[in-house]
Amino acid sequence: VRLLFPVAAVGTAQYMQQQGWGLMNLPGFNPAIAIITGFLFLDFAIYWQHVLAHRLDWFWKLHRTHHADTDYDLTTGLRFHPLEIILSMLIKMLVILLLGIPATAVILFEIVLSGSAMFNHSNIRLPETIEPAIRKVIVTPSMHRIHHSTHQFEHDSNYGFFLSIWDHLFESYTDKSMEDDQTMPIGLKIFRSKENQRLSHILKMPFSNYK
Repeated sequence: VRLLFPVAAVGTAQYMQQQGWGLMNLPGFNPAIAIITGFLFLDFAIYWQHVLAHRLDWFWKLHRTHHADTDYDLTTGLRFHPLEIILSMLIKMLVILLLGIPATAVILFEIVLSGSAMFNHSNIRLPETIEPAIRKVIVTPSMHRIHHSTHQFEHDSNYGFFLSIWDHLFESYTDKSMEDDQTMPIGLKIFRSKENQRLSHILKMPFSNYK
């Protein structure tokens, strides 16, 4: 599913270009500007999608599968419910259809998104001398780690996937956790048992009655 849908998104963008449909396919729209703008719009869209995933109850039930992981590592970046993956791609394709985002921008975004998902969920610690400067533009592992804190006011912040500018712009940025970075509790308080981490339970998680 994770491989099929990005291909579909690129195919949609190519079709829009061939037909000349969408804002960025209008005559006179500079191709280079279209690629840059298209990339930014996709990152902007995924930021707001992430915000809604935390604010809408039905969406949160899907997204909490990702947050229920009690370990913070590369596998967390892959842990999404299949229904959320489908919904995410449908939203992305809608943005592509409405704006006529170039296929090149979609390909670049998919590559960067996949890479940043792995990077942000890694245990890499950037030097303190450069971390603050990088955080002004790009999401770092320690910044996103706060988003996976068990404390709700912390996991309801730092929504960015690649660019951190949206968190700064819309005041959803949290600089530091109330916990020590090394010992910060990860996951959700209602899903702490080993049973909760089994695949069968993960797939049923969106349909459980837990709040």
